[in-house]
Amino acid sequence: MTMRIITLEEHFAFPGFMDRIGQQSFHNKGEELCDLNERRITEMDAAGIDMQVLSLTSPGTESLTGEEAVKMAINANEILASAIERHPSRFAGFAALPTAAPDLAATELERMVCQHGFKGAVINGHIQGRYLDDRFFWPIMERAEALQVPIHLHPAPPPQSVIDAYYTGNFSSEVTSILSTAGWGWHIETAVHILRLILSGVFDRYPKLQIIIGHLGEALPFMLPRINQVLQPNLTKLQRPMASYLRENIHYTFSGFNFTAAFLDLLLEVGSDRIMFSVDYPYGSMEKGQAFLSQLPVSNSDREKIAHGNAELLLRL
Repeated sequence: MTMRIITLEEHFAFPGFMDRIGQQSFHNKGEELCDLNERRITEMDAAGIDMQVLSLTSPGTESLTGEEAVKMAINANEILASAIERHPSRFAGFAALPTAAPDLAATELERMVCQHGFKGAVINGHIQGRYLDDRFFWPIMERAEALQVPIHLHPAPPPQSVIDAYYTGNFSSEVTSILSTAGWGWHIETAVHILRLILSGVFDRYPKLQIIIGHLGEALPFMLPRINQVLQPNLTKLQRPMASYLRENIHYTFSGFNFTAAFLDLLLEVGSDRIMFSVDYPYGSMEKGQAFLSQLPVSNSDREKIAHGNAELLLRL
């Protein structure tokens, strides 16, 4: 393809972060995660990817507390800002935030957007068991809306109590590990997080706030009609139907979910203006992602939107 291609869920890390979190968390992708120069760009060129919007890889700073989270977020953001300065036409960034300290997180988001041109923020799931529907975290939402930048809500493992209750059963610990993460738990955890956000009224309070989620909607598109049917405004006391928030405040990316039927369900439920391409590099293949994008059964104009147009509008690229 000759069209511009932008990918939105692309990860990086740095040695200090990897040492603190534990090398086993990164699936032997340390070299790829830490490279923000020619190796990564060469792979992008080979796959026809023009720009990556980068974010600190999961579990991010949400697994940290207090001063440690602040220092790690600032360090990550400075490293990413330097990479973007070196390669401004190839990289853009989502800021890491010390989410456990919302006022400081809001300040860090504003610093990175206003001083370094970052395009939003990434938050990796719950914050030590607390979710973003808690008003404690709403200073971050307020600042994101004011700055007109989105928050990318990335999956993280469920709380341990949920893993014990839902994902530990009459099977091996290895199965539990995968079932609670990439096989199911990551996605359902993120879907529940989005529903909690909507039901909390955060989008009534901040109606222009925009959230990005991956994996073709984390199973929400399939459930959207049922959610809208059952959770009606007379029950939720929200200003709009549930489907309205899912179609007007949420954006959806691929994240390596190269599945045509799931894509078509998302397309039918939310429309082409809400879908953006991503690969999930280095955990996903840029070549496979690009090949999937090229064969999608959509019009050329919709393919252009998904490949780059929607990202350009949302992120002002």
